[in-house]
Amino acid sequence: MGWPWSRQPLPHVGERDNKADNVSGQAATQEFFHQGERVGVLTTQPLDRLLDYRAPEGGCFLGAYVEVPLGPRKVIGVVWGAGAGDFDSAKLRSVIRVLDVAPMRQEMRQFLGRAADYTLTPMPAMLRLATRAPGLSDPPSMRKILRRGDKNPDRLTDARTRVLEAIEHYGGLAFTTGELAEMAGVTPSVVKGLVKLGALREEDTPRDVPYPTLDPQLPGKELTQDQADAAGQLAEGVASGAYGTTLLKGVTGSGKTEVYLEAVAACLRKGRQALVLLPEIALTAEFLTRVEARFGARPAEWHSGATMTERRRVWRMVGQGGAQLVVGARSALFLPFRDLGLIIVDEEHDTSYKQDDGVLYNARDMSVLRAAMCSAQVVLASATPSLESWTNAEAGKYTRLDLKSRFGVAVMPEMRAVDMRNEQMQPATWISPTLRQAMRSRLEKGEQSLLFLNRRGFAPVTLCRACGQQVACDHCDARMVEHRFLKRLMCHQCGETKPLPEECPSCHVAGKMAAVGPGIERLGEEAAGVFPEARIAVLSSDLFGSARALKQRIEEIAAGEADIILGTQLVAKGHNFPLLTLVGVIDADLGLQGSDLRAAERTFQLMRQVAGRAGRAERPGQALLQSFQPEHPVIRAILSGDEENFWRAEAAERHAAGVPPFGRMAGIILSGGDVAQVFDLGNTLARNDGPLRQIGAQLFGPAPAPIARIRGRHRVRLLVKAAKGAPIQDAVSRWLAPIRLRGDLRLNVDIDPQNFF
Repeated sequence: MGWPWSRQPLPHVGERDNKADNVSGQAATQEFFHQGERVGVLTTQPLDRLLDYRAPEGGCFLGAYVEVPLGPRKVIGVVWGAGAGDFDSAKLRSVIRVLDVAPMRQEMRQFLGRAADYTLTPMPAMLRLATRAPGLSDPPSMRKILRRGDKNPDRLTDARTRVLEAIEHYGGLAFTTGELAEMAGVTPSVVKGLVKLGALREEDTPRDVPYPTLDPQLPGKELTQDQADAAGQLAEGVASGAYGTTLLKGVTGSGKTEVYLEAVAACLRKGRQALVLLPEIALTAEFLTRVEARFGARPAEWHSGATMTERRRVWRMVGQGGAQLVVGARSALFLPFRDLGLIIVDEEHDTSYKQDDGVLYNARDMSVLRAAMCSAQVVLASATPSLESWTNAEAGKYTRLDLKSRFGVAVMPEMRAVDMRNEQMQPATWISPTLRQAMRSRLEKGEQSLLFLNRRGFAPVTLCRACGQQVACDHCDARMVEHRFLKRLMCHQCGETKPLPEECPSCHVAGKMAAVGPGIERLGEEAAGVFPEARIAVLSSDLFGSARALKQRIEEIAAGEADIILGTQLVAKGHNFPLLTLVGVIDADLGLQGSDLRAAERTFQLMRQVAGRAGRAERPGQALLQSFQPEHPVIRAILSGDEENFWRAEAAERHAAGVPPFGRMAGIILSGGDVAQVFDLGNTLARNDGPLRQIGAQLFGPAPAPIARIRGRHRVRLLVKAAKGAPIQDAVSRWLAPIRLRGDLRLNVDIDPQNFF
């Protein structure tokens, strides 16, 4: 994002400042502003203060969403309090209009302020997160949607065919012109041409209506005793109407979803709203089906796979109370709930809850903050909880509920290491004889096998056998990955692609380019060669053009339309394949390399999660982990299943090192086109670290980031390490306050960094 640090974040809710929020004091007693009165408006533009305007005809409430003039433009803002009064009233411009949506509640304004304080994010950026409803400012008459028309064009070009295939792929859903053009990879003029020909029909957007009522009185599934006990405790917490956080820890397949759906039922009975956060959009299809079976209707969905029309409806209905339950991605946390009583964070350990661009926040931590602001309950559900959540439960900050066995007749899979040092492997193969034999046995029984490799593409490296040069991205310090399905090389940092070279770009020798190492596509080729009779499905996010296509493929696999599944990290996220009885991890050692302080934790979580896909129904499962170091403590812990001892050992190491969750960290990422300027800025910061030393913090760097160049921008990192109770946000703010960013220099702050790339 690169906000200039010469522009300080706005003072937030509860503070009094002429440039700031007046919610306490004057604005606390003034909930309504009459026509002509000064109002302070917070906009989504990168400004360091509220802007004064006159209230429009009819007046406006505190928290009203408004459209205001800013120079020649019209921008969206929120009435944040009374105007500062230090500007000539005769020169004040008037609010253009109040948007036809429910005003932002004080609880939401406080949440945005506290989140901004914690993440050191300017308030306009926080407001932008909270106003991400497409067409929010458009009057209904301006909104048009497209559906399939009743005519076919006389001449079908390739572009027109792609448009018609895209809209037919989604059945009866409607899209805007821009959405449809983007999905089909054409210009908007192609779409508009099909409208003129009658192949597409343009309609006014239907008025946003409430979602069907969910019935919490419908019976749920019969629960085991420990499930019923856990569900009862969660329901009691919700019924109390007070804040609380519970860690719901249950082995994979233990029925955590059915347990927390009973908490949702308790929330709905109390007349409050509930939010369920999922880490992966592909999980929503199965989950929505379960919700519909439990409550008799489908909830609202909020994620990138939903259409713009549907997302606008969700945003409006949440604010009006017309959506009882929202199922969504991390950004759903910033929806304007009218009365939020419960937040479920499913697979709370998942790293996708941390946003790594724009506003850098962790949705798990922000869920706890938001619940505290509105007296709601939080349920953090996971089979392999994050060390932060485990530690908070150990310390008594969170309640902990355990589900120790799988639901019904299912049992936990047998886990075993395959010592690759003893396997007779052919060159350029990665499936060991032991794993092949186990897969053959499953094929003969009509059961499914899953091969897991956390590498997208065909091969991670393409090099020249003549000169040894590796093909790198032109814009990043990263090797390009071959994607054979696409017939191109791709940079996984910036997305740049180029054709597979026939000759070496360095020495120009032809016929010497070679793919080195396995990716998930290459593993698919090997599996097809070994098991030519098998139906093979590859699950990798980059192989599907849309989230809906990915969800459809997952449903097909669950229905038995594949014998062998190959997947990247995507397959470890809560999927339920009833016929899957064997999981083979191709490279269990992959995550153990490097200096990431969370490497052991993440490897443990990933291996236990992916192994947990096996044997979730009547048939017993097995997980085989191919490893060159089966004696490694993490591999031994994964195989033994002694999770508590693993967490205790990991916690002891982190405590001794003074790192999270037993210390505080902040990452500073500097970037720019000129590497010397970026390092000069880093050295200036390092020389003037007085505010950090005042709180006893250590500063490391500046040093090149592990990926030192992305999209042509050079990247330098500094790392601040402080004691757990140290006021790190205040110190970092004072440290960065004198900085004036010039040219294309950018500075980002990452409080509690999860990644160090």
